[in-house]
Amino acid sequence: MTDAEAGPGAGVDVGVGGKGGGGAGPTDEERLAQLGYTQVLARRMSAFSNYAVSFTIISVLSGCLTLYLFGMNTGGPAVITWGWVGVGLMTLFVGLAMAEICSAYPTSAGLYFWAHRLAPPRTAAAWAWFTGWFNVLGQVAVTAGIDFGAASFLGAYLNLQFGFEVTPGRTILLFAAILLLHGLLNTFGVRIVAILNSVSVWWHVVGVAVIVGALAFVPDHHQSASFVFGEFVNNTGWGSALYVVLLGLLMAQYTFTGYDASAHMTEETHDAATAGPKGIVQSIWTSWIAGFVLLLGFTFAIQSYEGALASPTGAPPAQILLDALGATAGKMLLLVVIGAQLFCGMASVTANSRMIYAFSRDGALPFSRVWHTVSPRTRTPVAAVWLAAGGALVLGLPYLINVTAYAAVTSIAVIGLYIAYVIPTLLRLRKGDEFERGPWHLGRWSRAIGVVAVGWVGVITVLFMLPQVSPVTWETFNYAPVAVLVVLGFAAGWWGISARKWFLRGDGSGDLGAVGVDEVDEVDAVSGGVVKGASGE
Repeated sequence: MTDAEAGPGAGVDVGVGGKGGGGAGPTDEERLAQLGYTQVLARRMSAFSNYAVSFTIISVLSGCLTLYLFGMNTGGPAVITWGWVGVGLMTLFVGLAMAEICSAYPTSAGLYFWAHRLAPPRTAAAWAWFTGWFNVLGQVAVTAGIDFGAASFLGAYLNLQFGFEVTPGRTILLFAAILLLHGLLNTFGVRIVAILNSVSVWWHVVGVAVIVGALAFVPDHHQSASFVFGEFVNNTGWGSALYVVLLGLLMAQYTFTGYDASAHMTEETHDAATAGPKGIVQSIWTSWIAGFVLLLGFTFAIQSYEGALASPTGAPPAQILLDALGATAGKMLLLVVIGAQLFCGMASVTANSRMIYAFSRDGALPFSRVWHTVSPRTRTPVAAVWLAAGGALVLGLPYLINVTAYAAVTSIAVIGLYIAYVIPTLLRLRKGDEFERGPWHLGRWSRAIGVVAVGWVGVITVLFMLPQVSPVTWETFNYAPVAVLVVLGFAAGWWGISARKWFLRGDGSGDLGAVGVDEVDEVDAVSGGVVKGASGE
């Protein structure tokens, strides 16, 4: 791979240099200035710290295990195992394509900034508008998915420890309590959030190792390799095995979300044009490996498949731990899993509020003046924090009447985020040789990888809107397409009526980055929990 040529481009690409923070190219600060931002955030993060943020938000202990019940019913062990392998590979293609763009535009503005810079000048604002709206939808749904999963596992622990009866109503109450906790931490406990994020990185690494080690060596009985790699289970009601296999991919695809955090952290990272893209790619392939090991550990350790499905805890992984390790050890390791999920949810609320703050600063949300206000005492976007938490709660409420609600929420997360992830890649493909690469790029493989990434996102966008359980009733309806269409319809209507006349219509240069020092300081306060936590400062 060779470095891209430095020099100014045309239209929205004015000032794009080929090199990052090192060598003969511009420094990190100079490159940021070329993109329209003043360097105010402290660059404290190393490349490892940047990677650690995305690895923590992907959180295999959250995604893999909260949808494990879905996987057991929708394809069983074979789809859980091979689906993880296949989806991980496809996600790597998406991440590689994103990473190349991140290297060219190393700014925390992220996906809708990329879309704005890569689109034709005449339609750049529209591309940025819809990319931003899909990103907001996906992030709110991810927060809902993480904290709802944590509520389910907390309910399982309370059932085991205190005989707590798990019902939809009680799960929603736990869900609301966890969102309240994460909202309060992000409102008042910025320094606490920083410390907890530092702990979270190692909690995940050590937690996976301890859990898999215990499941490998403690039980007297393990399932056979033919069971783990070949057993197919269909409890969905659908007759087509192929359809069920495709639906079962949701478990893996939902887990692989959040790695765009490395891009959002580039303004605080040394050698950002290289470290940011590496953080995206490394977080995917290391999570791919860690998740594969974790899933093998749990699936090999299943003592009774039907018993795990029918567990009174409502969470098969909790029952697997209990059956394989005994009550005491099982409950202790269940707490490790719950801790990881709570860490992940806390970081998700932080990242979500940051996106809401940035997008509302450009006037793109209703009542934007409210959502981008910053507390003078804590210097955090308090209103954005509670919009993130409140939106997540609304997405989870249908669980009271819909048994497939959690799968629908995770489908919304995947659809929203992956559309936002791939729009810049699509625009980069359309730009062709006019795209000026950063120092980290894909060379001659760029187009092929981009085409695969766009094609894969097209497949999963359609797939995860389809019904997941038969017969389709109000209790089993997958409401993901309804949520997506409502948000898309609202965004499209607002764009047509009003926003197209003013959104990002400054001087016409395509510059999103002209923000004042005070506003950047506010963003620093918002990002402090994730950034400092990841770097250990």
